[in-house]
Formats: sequence, structure tokens, C-alpha cells
Amino acid sequence: MKDDAKKTVLIDLQYLPSVQFFSTLLHFDEVRLESNEYYVKQSYRNRSYILGANKVEMLIVPVVDGNKKILVRDIQIDYQQRWTDIHWRTIKAAYGKSPFFEFFGDYFQQTLQKKPQFLWDLNYELLTICLKLLQINKTISLTDIYEKDPKNDIFDARCLINPKKDPESGLEYQPVAYQQNFGNEFVPNLSIVDLLFCRGNQSLGILKKSSIK
Repeated sequence: MKDDAKKTVLIDLQYLPSVQFFSTLLHFDEVRLESNEYYVKQSYRNRSYILGANKVEMLIVPVVDGNKKILVRDIQIDYQQRWTDIHWRTIKAAYGKSPFFEFFGDYFQQTLQKKPQFLWDLNYELLTICLKLLQINKTISLTDIYEKDPKNDIFDARCLINPKKDPESGLEYQPVAYQQNFGNEFVPNLSIVDLLFCRGNQSLGILKKSSIK
């Protein structure tokens, strides 16, 4: 995936990103978020997956005019649906009894309750929280313009992590199993909240093991 010359990863901003997203970031010194792309529907930009008692649950943030050609930073969240309450109830039902929920849960609940106007603002604050809880320190920047072909010293990871692709394709990522709340079989590459709530301060170590050198 990466050679030593590439210190920066260019990546799309996602909602409660997957384990693979954070595993990928570990390879780079700087993270550049693509803020000048057009919004891509049916992607991780407005959805994530968690493990409930009976199945994998998909959390979708409804947006306004998601079918139109709108810059991702200008996409507004649709609050006509009470999705914030639904998301938090679903997360609490899945992880309320997990070992680290009492330590981390409030961060996510408070962010959802703020109800920001734009999807970008919601995703950026959640990313900041996740990096803090994971104790990952990276230089974060935003793109000034959209470049189809970024400079040679930048690794382009835009759209490589999405629900329609094998989580191991295109990136040096190998899921490492950890104890989850439900089921006998490990479910890989869920939202990072699954790892945080289940493993807490062990999360970074698990990410490093899944991030192939």
C-alpha cells in the first residue's frame, strides 16, 4: 500500500469510521481529509455498522438532497427523522453492558445531541473524539481543491474503504479478532465504536496488529 516516501494519506471523511479506516491512518504522519469532493451516496460518509444482539446493524445519517451534485462539506443532515435518538438507542442496546461503555459513551451521545447542520461537522467531531480515545496523534488537514491525481508523495485512499468492497482489498489491512459482545463468530471491520466499547485501552494495540507493515 505505502512506500516510505509517502507520509500523507488523502482520505474521505466518514461517519463513525470503521476499524480499517483507523488501521490505515497508522501508516502515515499526516491525514488529509477530502473536503472538495462531491458527496457520494451509499458510502461510509453517512453510514456505519455495529454488532447488535441478533445481527449487524447499519446506522445511516439521513441527508438532504443526497442525490444531487453537492460538495461533501455542504451536505446538510435531515432532522425530519429522529435518527439521532434511534442511533443512540441502537448503540446503547448493543454496547451498554460492554466493559468500556461507561467511560466512552457520553462522548458520542453528547456529539449526536448537538445536531450540527452539516454532515461534515458531525463526522469531523466524531473523528476527533475517536482519535483522542484511541490516543492516536496525527496532523489533520483539509484539501483546498479537488485533485483527481494527487502529488506523488500522497497516498490516495479516497473511496478505497467503502461498504461495497472487501475490507482487505487495496489496503494493507488484516482484521485481528477481539472479544465482542454478541455471537460466537468474530465480525470484522465494524465501526471503531465496537472496538472502543469492547476493548477500551487495548484498542490501539489491536489496530497496530491489524495494520500490516
